[in-house]
Amino acid sequence: MAALRRTAAEGTVEMAASPTGSAALRGPLPGTGSTVSVLTATAIVVADMVGVGVFTSLGFQVKDIPSGFSILLLWTVGGIVALCGVFSYGELGAMFPRSSGEYNFLGRAYHPAFGFLAGWVSATVGFAAPVALAAMAFGEYGRAVLPGVPPLALAIGVVWLVSIVQLTGVRHSSTFQLVATILKVVLIVAFLVAGFMIATPQPVSFAPSSSDPTHVLSAPFAISLVFVMYSFSGWNAATYIIGEMQLPERNLPRAMLSGTLIVLVLYVALNAVFLHTAPIDKLAGQLDVARISGSYIFGEVGGRVVGAMICVGLISSISAMMWIGPRVMMTMGEDIPALNLFARRSASGAPVYAILFQVTVASLMLFTRSFEAVLDFIQFALLFCSFFAVAGVIKLRITHPELPRPYRAWGYPITPVVFLLVTGFMMYYLLTQRPLQSALGILIMISGLLIYAIFRKRPDQPATEHPG
Repeated sequence: MAALRRTAAEGTVEMAASPTGSAALRGPLPGTGSTVSVLTATAIVVADMVGVGVFTSLGFQVKDIPSGFSILLLWTVGGIVALCGVFSYGELGAMFPRSSGEYNFLGRAYHPAFGFLAGWVSATVGFAAPVALAAMAFGEYGRAVLPGVPPLALAIGVVWLVSIVQLTGVRHSSTFQLVATILKVVLIVAFLVAGFMIATPQPVSFAPSSSDPTHVLSAPFAISLVFVMYSFSGWNAATYIIGEMQLPERNLPRAMLSGTLIVLVLYVALNAVFLHTAPIDKLAGQLDVARISGSYIFGEVGGRVVGAMICVGLISSISAMMWIGPRVMMTMGEDIPALNLFARRSASGAPVYAILFQVTVASLMLFTRSFEAVLDFIQFALLFCSFFAVAGVIKLRITHPELPRPYRAWGYPITPVVFLLVTGFMMYYLLTQRPLQSALGILIMISGLLIYAIFRKRPDQPATEHPG
């Protein structure tokens, strides 16, 4: 077996390459300090998952699935599929406890070039575009609270405010993230309690009926599951900060599992409240279902109440993405001399240049509104990377059974196969329904490979041995 070595900023990563050219971890990883608790890591997962998707998607689902039971089952299935991904990522993260998510996993399960491809997508637009989208949503919902302030000003302001917090260091970021996420969950729970206690119940049943099998086995159910899974995206957020976690081999799986279960319960409960408080015909085809539900719960002030709740929630989401996104560029900077500027940290542990890079890209997207187009064509690339990360669990079980596995994926091989089937369907849906956007996503990945090839040819790049 040929040894594959890379000199990083804080140490040397030694990898063993199989005869097929795949790579697996064989040595110690660069450490970044263990300062993030399992509670904070759980807060990052919850904050990254709960955005605006759950507050806007029900209206399009009930158009074709007018059944309370089927709708709640739809969101439950989405949560179960996310949990299947959690189990696989937990095994990979415990094996390879280094920040940067798929950049780390794909590089070790397959080849460093594959990891760079994933890192290129994430570091350039994969987080900046969702940050810009969340910030613009913050600006739009913020008009209900501050009607005189332009949405763009609110959007730019919240991105830079959160970025300043991130620049102060990991300790302050942890406190801010924890407080913002707890406040977010408390407000959602208060909304749920008010919905069930105050509002006039609608004639909707959550018990199964004879028509539910038809709904569940229909094409609209399968297509709706695609968009439900987008709402659950973010369950892997803690894998981007593994290097900063205390006891990552144990706490990473716990954080992802706890966070995903919390969000699963919140999502099912929120959809139940929306259906419980507002007539289905008023929700069908509407984007702002949370506002409609809020008007039935709180009357005329319902819009402001819901707007304030979503704004607080979006602050924690933006904070989570502004924390984890720069860690990808930071880790790439540790491995690639041409990018070593982004690996530099402040005395408080913040990757300053990586954070400034992401906030600059997100701000440019806000000014040009290009984030909407970018989001369309990075979806396929992000699904592609997560698909192969989970497939990497199966591959490594076969090709490197001797590697230490502090955590083993629960339900293997069923859980990774379930995740692969659903993610494969989502990619097929995007390829058939959005072929142009998917093709652009593929081009972004190819551009990452080309840039990787250029970096590899630089004379200052560490030498890498490949099997013959």
